[in-house]
This record gives sequence, structure tokens and C-alpha cells, in this order.
Amino acid sequence: MDVFKILVVDDELGIRAGVARVLRGFTVTIADFGKEVQFEVTQAESAEQALEIIHTAPPHILLLDNKLPGISGLELLDQLDSMNLDMLTIMITAYASIETAVRATKQGAYDFLPKPFTPGELKNTVRKATEHRVVAQHAKELAAEKRKVRFQFISVLAHELKAPINAIEGYLHIVRDGTAGDDPKVTEQLMQRCLVRTEYMRKMIGDLLDLTRIESGEKKREVVENNVAETAQMALDTVAPEAASHGIALALHCDAPVRLKADRAELEIVMNNLVSNAVKYNKDNGRVDVTVRREGDMVTIHVADTGIGMTSEESAKLFGEFVRIKNAKTKNILGSGLGLSILKKITSLYNGDITVTSQPDVGSTFTVTLRDAVV
Repeated sequence: MDVFKILVVDDELGIRAGVARVLRGFTVTIADFGKEVQFEVTQAESAEQALEIIHTAPPHILLLDNKLPGISGLELLDQLDSMNLDMLTIMITAYASIETAVRATKQGAYDFLPKPFTPGELKNTVRKATEHRVVAQHAKELAAEKRKVRFQFISVLAHELKAPINAIEGYLHIVRDGTAGDDPKVTEQLMQRCLVRTEYMRKMIGDLLDLTRIESGEKKREVVENNVAETAQMALDTVAPEAASHGIALALHCDAPVRLKADRAELEIVMNNLVSNAVKYNKDNGRVDVTVRREGDMVTIHVADTGIGMTSEESAKLFGEFVRIKNAKTKNILGSGLGLSILKKITSLYNGDITVTSQPDVGSTFTVTLRDAVV
């Protein structure tokens, strides 16, 4: 249980004692955040005494009377404004007026509680301030986490782009300086390596754009009825030349059209990623089998390959951003490390999921489940 400190500043002992008595044992439950808050009340009879307490241990909520001996409540608010405290102030006064309320609000007061107030009114005001503070704190924590994630994301992105840029730069220097000699074949090989790494960066940029459009919600979705089997066949046709160059057989298993209400571009991203990975991480003379079927309200897609496979530890990391399995078998395979994380986000849009079963040197099977998109 969280404890919020409340400082009540009033020159009337009866008011201070009454507030402490009402709030003793009072709790506020905020179900949305799984929090329960109770209160610890400290008292001050003047603004000067309140300032000493605030400097030592700032409260979460300040209950502040305006008419005080010496410094007034509004004058205290002026001084607190420059201290940048994470504290909510509730003005309490017997001299309630619109002018006082407006001035107090302009000087940073959160709420206004006119005297005389009932225990119920006090509790409701404190409850409202507590809920506001918890929500504000949660928003601040989310913002901090967002900044941290953004920094980590940019750091990883910079690292991932640095390697191909360095490689391209190195190859170009070799060509420019004539270090490679005059053999056209050597120059062609260097240029080809540059092109491969350029294509890698192009793929990463494309995946990043897909990822940001999906996460931002700014991508306009056009949900129409699709034949998933047809989309699967298109994906297989796209990778057919590469598969043929390695002797990899491709097969689609689907007895009839499989209908799904989906954004065509999202469905193509899912299918193209699954099929291209199945070819890219396969072995020479292997095979890729794509199975599409409808099961009740769900479309299931299985993409099985006879490739290099993964350990259970590697499979567990697979759907994170910028995650690429790095070992002796994958060192020459380029990839952005974003494709499967994008697939994970897309499947969530369709109340579905993506899973993988894999065995080293035997192969992997990816299973995607999708339900009709709701528009």
C-alpha cells in the first residue's frame, strides 16, 4: 500500500485536528493502476512553519488555508511556484470567492475547498487529488520509459547501420586508391559487396517504415476480403528464383480459397517475411511447405522449412526488435532483425499470434493465426 503525505496548513487547531482525524484510516483505491493509497497527515499553523516542513520533506498533497498569520496562503503559493515541487495544493478558506479561486488556480493550486466543509467533501477532494497525482505519476513514468526505449532503439539502429556503411566505405576506398589492382573481376566483386550491403540497408529502412506506421497508427488500413492462399502463392512466386538457385522446392498446401478480412499490405508483409525467411535460412536442395487453412473464425498459416533451425534459447529471443540469431551458420546471412517483430505486431491487430517450433539442422515451422479484422 502506498502512503501519501498530506500537510495541512491552518492557524485553527480545530481544522488541523479535524482533517487529521477524518483522513486517519482513509484509503483511496485506484483499480486501473492496482494501487491503494493511505495518508499520513502533518500539521503546520503558519506558512513559515509549512515552508520548513516542505524544504525537509515535501508532501504529496498540501491543504493550505489562505488567511494565515504572517505570510498568506497565496503568498506561500508564489514561493512554492519557483521550487518546482511535485505536489498538489488544495486551497481551504472561509473567505471563498471567485477572485480568490481564480488567483489561487493561476498560482498553481489544483483545487479549492471552501470552509466549512464536511468530512465527505474533504475525502472526495483528497480522493480526486490522489487519483490525479497517481495518473500524472504514471504518465511521467511512461514518458521516461518511452525516452529510454527510443534511446535504446536509436542506439541499436545506429549500430546496425554502422557496419554496412563502414564496409561500403572500405570497399570504395580500395577501388579509389587502386589497392585492388586493375583486375575488373576484383572490382566487380567489390562493387557487388557494396550492392549487397546497400540492399541490406534498404531492407532495414523499409522495415523501419513498416514498424513505425504500424506502431503510430497513422497507416491508413483498407480492410477488404482477401484470399490468403492467393497471397501465399504470390509470396512463393516472388522467392521462386532465389529458391531455384539453391535447389529449394516450394509447395503450397491449400484445398480451397481461404477468405480473410484484412489489409492487403499487412497480409503481404506477413506472408513475404515468412516465405523469404524460410528460403533464406534453408539448406541447398531443401524445401519450403506453406499450409493455409480456415479453422472456425481463425485462419492458420504454417510455413515449414528444412533449414538450419534454432535452439530453444534462440527461438525464445526471436520476436524482439533488431534480434538476429548469430552463429556460424548465419554469419553470412544479412537481415534487419525487424521482420519478425513486425509480424508479431501485425498479428496482434488481428487478435492472432505467431509462434515457432524449431530444431537445429532439421528446420523450423512458423505458425501464424489471424482473425478477421474489425473495422
